[in-house]
Amino acid sequence: MTELAYLIPLLQLLSFVMIVFFLRWKEKLASGFAISMILTAWVMSIWILIETLARNGAPYEVFFYLTSFASINFEIGILVDPLTAIMLIVVTTVGSCVQIYSLGYMHNDPRFSRFYAYLSLFLFSMLGLVLANNFFMIFIFWELVGLTSYLLIGFWFEKKVAADAGKKAFITTRIGDLGFIVGLLLIGVYAGTFNYAEVFDKVGSGMIPAGVVTAAAIFLFCGAVGKSAQFPLHVWLPDAMEGPTPVSALIHAATMVAAGVYLVARSMNVFVGSADASMVVAIIGITTSLLAASIALTQNDIKRVLAYSTVSQLGYMIMALGLYGYDTALGHHSPGYYAGTFHLMTHAFFKGLLFLGAGSVIHAVHTNDIQEMGGLLKKMPKTGWTFLIASASIAGFPLTAGFFSKDEIVATTLNHPVFYVLTVLIAFMTAFYMWRLCFLTFFGKPRDEHRYEHAHESPNVMTYPLIFLSVLAVVAGWVGIPGFPGISEFVYHGEPYHTHVDWVNICVATLVGLSGIFLAWLVYYRKAISADKLAAMAGPLYKGSLNKWYFDEIYQVILIRPVMAIARFMWSFDAKVVDGAVNGAGSLTMLWSDLKMWFDKWIIDGAVNGAGWLVRQGGNLLKFVQTGAVQFYALFVLTGIVALGFAKISGITWWPVLLLVFVTGAIMFGALVRRGTPAEETADAVEGEN
Repeated sequence: MTELAYLIPLLQLLSFVMIVFFLRWKEKLASGFAISMILTAWVMSIWILIETLARNGAPYEVFFYLTSFASINFEIGILVDPLTAIMLIVVTTVGSCVQIYSLGYMHNDPRFSRFYAYLSLFLFSMLGLVLANNFFMIFIFWELVGLTSYLLIGFWFEKKVAADAGKKAFITTRIGDLGFIVGLLLIGVYAGTFNYAEVFDKVGSGMIPAGVVTAAAIFLFCGAVGKSAQFPLHVWLPDAMEGPTPVSALIHAATMVAAGVYLVARSMNVFVGSADASMVVAIIGITTSLLAASIALTQNDIKRVLAYSTVSQLGYMIMALGLYGYDTALGHHSPGYYAGTFHLMTHAFFKGLLFLGAGSVIHAVHTNDIQEMGGLLKKMPKTGWTFLIASASIAGFPLTAGFFSKDEIVATTLNHPVFYVLTVLIAFMTAFYMWRLCFLTFFGKPRDEHRYEHAHESPNVMTYPLIFLSVLAVVAGWVGIPGFPGISEFVYHGEPYHTHVDWVNICVATLVGLSGIFLAWLVYYRKAISADKLAAMAGPLYKGSLNKWYFDEIYQVILIRPVMAIARFMWSFDAKVVDGAVNGAGSLTMLWSDLKMWFDKWIIDGAVNGAGWLVRQGGNLLKFVQTGAVQFYALFVLTGIVALGFAKISGITWWPVLLLVFVTGAIMFGALVRRGTPAEETADAVEGEN
């Protein structure tokens, strides 16, 4: 089956093509075909994971040489190694749940078939990205992920906020992709190839200068900053909530945002080659995680709380990977790679569950505001209990999936005190804001009786995926138990991270998570502590968190408004100066052509036509002189001789006038002569009658 791994993304592409060209008018058939394709891919992924286990994680790679340009080899191929096998499971599992769930959530949507077509194209892009064996291919699928996320986030484009959110996500991630391109070019130029194995070999052997490795790693990370919504490009992800909730689950759990973490993990050998680049990654990760967690504390939109939670958890993963690269570059041992990728897997399951659960709640009460909810556990038990399981998992409740992966994240920071303190603080904040969300949504008295009365449990097609994911939110982390069929060592490069159990770290992490849950219980369930008083005590900190630390406003002032002002100026310059010059030149040309036409018509043609007219008129006059009568010619000659003689004898100068009089008289006389005699006229008339 491994040799057929390329079919996994192609099945999703087939689904997209079939729906767009053949099935879009038949909604049930379109959705059924899409679901069958992703379920087939899911089964194949499980089979590939088993085969990868059987060969002890040995990578399988096949590729085809395409061409060579500027001494850089281009190829197309697939790579199946432990990381690929796990990511295939993650993407196809969450993708399957989302597509089944969407049968209920998107029911009666006028663009139902189009939605499934977009989902299929999205999954094709992500699965192709996971299977790619070189940086050239990963960039192609990387951009396809960006395109399809734009289509899905702005799916309800008739709403301006949704259309704007799609554009914001697309443009913001393109900024990160610009750095990604630079990193790819550096790798291509200095390595002469984009193939992962060949690039990593050259980095490890020192064939690429250290400065170039550092620059390439940082620029590659720019792509991850955009896709995984890391500081300072994190602002697009919360706005992406304007898309349908299944899209939020797909994007925030297993696909688009995971792509950035996957890129860093896949390129880990490059980051290991530069301690400086790895530390940059770690700092950006912990900064993002702390920033997003602090914002999630005060948000009241259920999907935005989860969105900022996603940003925070992604920062966790990025930090762990960065610390792994930093420690390894310096020759130290670190569980960072294991922790980052392990948490990526478990997070996909419980965060996918949280988003789908939030969609179920919104589907029932028709609002996103948790301040208008309350007491929904009685009305929606399946949604409520599965949501609570996911919240326990992300808070690190013992024996849940998040418990195991979060402990590994904390263990990554044990040799870095500042990172350790911040990581523990973030774990506390995560538990608090997630259970604040739970208590305000599912417990207590309803704060909006009308919405509560109309609330109802979602249909089975929506709740079954919740139940399935809730199981994974618990058991998926068990592969991290020391000695658990050796899967953790297999998946994460066989590094023996669990030679001993750090009970102190486990106890501290568990206590912190439970403390966050307990505080949320005191404030929002027992009401022993006033939330309003806490907000008042926090003062500007609360206000800053509620307003997302004014990042959008800051970007408006320092970036968006200046860019828009420059754009308006350039538009005005183009319209008034450039277009004015062009239009002015055109107007002058038209005026010049009009003048030339007038000059040609009235001067040139006038002169020619005037000369012809004068000749014609002169001819009309002179024709009377040509009478054909010899005596007339003799008279004319005699008159002229007399006139000239008279002028000569008298010495007068008025002889031309006299000559003109004679000529005129002669012409008139000639005209009379040409008229003929009365007899001739009579003969002519008779001839005309005949």
